[in-house]
Amino acid sequence: MNLRSLLQVVVSATLCVAAGTHAQTYPAKPVRYIMPSTGASELVGRLIAQGMTEVLGQQVFVDLRTGAGGNLGADIAAKAAPDGYTLLQVAQTHTVNASLFKNLSYDLMRDFIPVTKADISPLMLVVHPSLPVKTVGDLVKIAKAKPGAINYGSAGVGTSTYLAAELFKIMAGVNLLEVPYRGGAPAQTAVIAGEVSVYFAPIATALPFVKDRRLRGIAVGTAKRVPLLPEIPTVAESGYPDYEASNWHGIAVPAKTPKEIVAALHTAAVAAVKKPDIAKRLLELGLTPVGDTPEEFSVFLRADIEKWRKIVQQKGLTAD
Repeated sequence: MNLRSLLQVVVSATLCVAAGTHAQTYPAKPVRYIMPSTGASELVGRLIAQGMTEVLGQQVFVDLRTGAGGNLGADIAAKAAPDGYTLLQVAQTHTVNASLFKNLSYDLMRDFIPVTKADISPLMLVVHPSLPVKTVGDLVKIAKAKPGAINYGSAGVGTSTYLAAELFKIMAGVNLLEVPYRGGAPAQTAVIAGEVSVYFAPIATALPFVKDRRLRGIAVGTAKRVPLLPEIPTVAESGYPDYEASNWHGIAVPAKTPKEIVAALHTAAVAAVKKPDIAKRLLELGLTPVGDTPEEFSVFLRADIEKWRKIVQQKGLTAD
């Protein structure tokens, strides 16, 4: 073995020892959990941070950095040191933003390492009780018979409620007229009041109104039925097998974070969402705990980016 080869072996061995030592001592200080949005997402993030704190033995504290549709928090996280002490809560807004914004300061798949998808929650197709439909088939039949006569509420162009409806329109081949509102709360209030007939609602906010029959739940957007509402079918099983529209939350870390630390964070995050008290609270909110692998989450993110890119491009949407 020549001197150069010997040095390469020594350096490699030193790096391996250093990486192992780093992983064994991690975390040695509090971990920042960047939260780029408020509302239900913030509640979920605080639950996850609480659970990870208990698992890691160091405080995982929430750093609320809202603004620019989730891009502000993502930008801060992307520029953070890749040492495992900065986490980013990612959501569907980030996979949509990948095509909605033309000049992002970060790239979700280049600048981050996916850790895990923590939970998933379907958007539920709800209608005002006055609309004479009880199934997806009923809605499609009426919409095709009277193109443009049925309207739907959205929380604004580019939001999950808007994209879920547009995806449905494309797959079902129907023309529903969009009525945009400034946020999800007024959009849901509008369908409850009968101002609009259809809405793709976050299940957590729609559930109470479905239960007291002020809204009628027609279908859910996830691949599987929801435990809280097992009687309501999925859009997929209602004739559109490729349909999927949901809200979800996951965790990512800056690119180049050591794989040993990514593994430690993955273990802690999965343990957090599987903790009985946290899992119970998530289920009460209409969220299903997931805890998949970094590889599975990466595949999901790439597919989600491409799915919404097609809708954004087809509709000519831009947020710049």
